[in-house]
Amino acid sequence: MKIYNTLTKQKEIFNPIESGKVRMYVCGPTVYNLIHIGNARPYIVFDTVRRYFEAVGYDVNFIQNFTDVDDKIIKKANEEGRTTTELVEEYIGETLKDAKNLNVKPATHHPRVTEEMDGIIKMIETLIEKGFAYEVNGSVYFDTTAFDGYGKLSKKVLDDLEAGASERVTLGDEKKNHMDFVLWKPKKDGEPYWESPWSEGRPGWHIECSAMCKKFLGDTIDIHAGGEDLVFPHHENEVAQSEAANGATFANYWMHNSFLNIDNHKMSKSLGNFKVLRDVGEAYGYDTVRFFMLSAHYRSPLNYSNELMEAAQNGLTRIKNCKDNLEFALSHAKEETLTIKEQELLKELATFEEKFHAAMEDDFNTADAISIIFELVKFANTYAKEGATQAFTQAVYDEFMKLNNILGLLYEAEEQKEHALSDEDIQQYIEDRKAAKKARDFAEADRIRDWLKEQGVLIEDTREGVRFKRI
Repeated sequence: MKIYNTLTKQKEIFNPIESGKVRMYVCGPTVYNLIHIGNARPYIVFDTVRRYFEAVGYDVNFIQNFTDVDDKIIKKANEEGRTTTELVEEYIGETLKDAKNLNVKPATHHPRVTEEMDGIIKMIETLIEKGFAYEVNGSVYFDTTAFDGYGKLSKKVLDDLEAGASERVTLGDEKKNHMDFVLWKPKKDGEPYWESPWSEGRPGWHIECSAMCKKFLGDTIDIHAGGEDLVFPHHENEVAQSEAANGATFANYWMHNSFLNIDNHKMSKSLGNFKVLRDVGEAYGYDTVRFFMLSAHYRSPLNYSNELMEAAQNGLTRIKNCKDNLEFALSHAKEETLTIKEQELLKELATFEEKFHAAMEDDFNTADAISIIFELVKFANTYAKEGATQAFTQAVYDEFMKLNNILGLLYEAEEQKEHALSDEDIQQYIEDRKAAKKARDFAEADRIRDWLKEQGVLIEDTREGVRFKRI
């Protein structure tokens, strides 16, 4: 398996620290609002990475944090006249709800900054003791000049960063160097705070992830991941403070997903193209959002538009219809011995999984993996149909579901379930339609058929009986 490592700018063979296990940390959101469509990409991408590791036999310790104390959280809580705790609890719940609707598995742990303050303070104390940090007026800063190699992840040169920063920082700045960053800062009026050796205050943004990585995964982890916007300064600063404190390599592999644009423009509230995930999920289906995100390689820029979402919806419908066709064929297949032709076809069937794994083991190329699923759809629609044996049809169905499940496709989101007819409901309408036709009340039969279509259910009369599929 090869992974593109942001640190080395090349694909590398994956060698975990501990055989059969993966230690993986993914930066989570700051919880002060509903997540937007851009937040959904890392959620889906790295959930799929995790799913693939698990599918091939790895035990994955998957950590994704919540930043639950931040300037934006404090500002919004004050504006709404409630506590930061009340605000955070609401939006952690809403974020987890959206993640579930995207078929994202819960992390092994979802640590919160406010619950990890002891570890954060201890790491800052270690950095001061080792000469990598200093205290000024109750604030603590990381000394970037004391850490050899600052900039190695983002490939930014410290001298250039200093020159650029010097133009923006006033002479009254209390930091020793322009690029030093805050580890701890004193409280302001109306802000939540914690006791520390330096002041009543709260941590800077970067230190939280370093402390949580250390607690839940150890000094060195296999994979650290997030959006490419986090490479600098967040992940760069994590590398510096973690390696300075722990005296060990922080992460062996760094994975970053590329940006999501809206109609070929960067998503921005000022441009009026800001897309809340929940609105998109309700419009097109959360499963369509997941399929759309995986239709491109995670390191490739991805453009969102109504036309592309409709195309994704149509593509996913093809896969869903194949599942329905296979299930219908299975329910009507005869228990006969595999034919000679089917025995040969089973050899061809095995090649789909081989190609699928080859795509996923080449830096998790989900775009190619989905193309292979479409090849399997064509194979299934051609051979696993009326007249095929049950054993052959079952083999095709099992292979089809296995590959789709690795990508987390073919599920029904909770939001969709709330508004969708159950299979039992649909079957009852089919029986009512049969009764209407038997009574020669064809107008009523047509009304039931048309109403079901409005609900996204297509009725088909076949020689084997009435079947339905969701559209």
